[in-house]
Amino acid sequence: MPKALITGITGQDGPYLAELLLSKGYKVSGLVRRLSTPNLENIKHISEKIELMSGDLLDQGSITDAIYESEPDEVYNLAAQSFVKASWEQPVLTGEFTGLGVTRVLEAIKAVNPKIKFYQASSSEMFGKVTESPQKETTRFHPRSPYGVAKVYGHYITVNYRESYNIFACSGILFNHESPRRGMEFVTRKISNGVARIKLGKQKKLELGSLEPKRDWGFSGDYVEAMWLMLQHKQPDDYVIGTGENHSVREFVELAFETIGIKNWEDYVISSVSAYMRPAEVDYLIADASKARKVLGWKAKTSFKELVEMMIKADLELEKRNDK
Repeated sequence: MPKALITGITGQDGPYLAELLLSKGYKVSGLVRRLSTPNLENIKHISEKIELMSGDLLDQGSITDAIYESEPDEVYNLAAQSFVKASWEQPVLTGEFTGLGVTRVLEAIKAVNPKIKFYQASSSEMFGKVTESPQKETTRFHPRSPYGVAKVYGHYITVNYRESYNIFACSGILFNHESPRRGMEFVTRKISNGVARIKLGKQKKLELGSLEPKRDWGFSGDYVEAMWLMLQHKQPDDYVIGTGENHSVREFVELAFETIGIKNWEDYVISSVSAYMRPAEVDYLIADASKARKVLGWKAKTSFKELVEMMIKADLELEKRNDK
């Protein structure tokens, strides 16, 4: 039975990855921070099938202990301070978690068993102020947030340990991927939940920042398969993962309202709210995932429309359950 350890297992991607690995016969362990009231909502449906271990990306000893005790064949590092807006408010903490946290995991692998395969969750936010479109593995990075800067560090330290210590280490440069499990603070989930609440008469207006940025949006459940495929390939490498098309925040909002039968969506939206504007914006991201298609045989399965409809449906059901 292959064994895997997932950091960030309680986030958005962690449960989808755990479900995939369980379906393939893995024993799955997950690293969770020790909190007085841990948020295990996203993994409650698989809680009896996985093993949870206490650990923190800020604490080298706990990471090393978790890897030693779980004896994984593969480690997937999905944990990070991943809310871009918060990275300006907490830039040092973001650097510790999202940047140096990667080094701590790699150091633990090097100390416990250098044969463990390692996946690092890199991000399209590393491209930032893009120098070419679409963006591929060789596109120059120009991050526009402390989060993006920290992800660049995590990306290159992964490359460094691969080249320096011969560790099977891969980075997946994932473009924006969403799902009903996305946190409420992220714009896509804020839109889907807000639109659901408007439909049910619980909310009158939806406040957002800029509607102009364009993103390459895919479904998290599709993207975790790419993570797994990277670690099954004969050689470690880095891959861009995305759909190859992009849509503006405005298009996401329009389609979300259209899903519930509202065409005059502008009457319900207040945009360019200063509290939601970023000091430096990433305007245009679109992936060239041709390498992943050619080498790994991976491609996105869920369309943009299907993704938006999935999130609206899930939030409508959630809000109805909350009334009971």
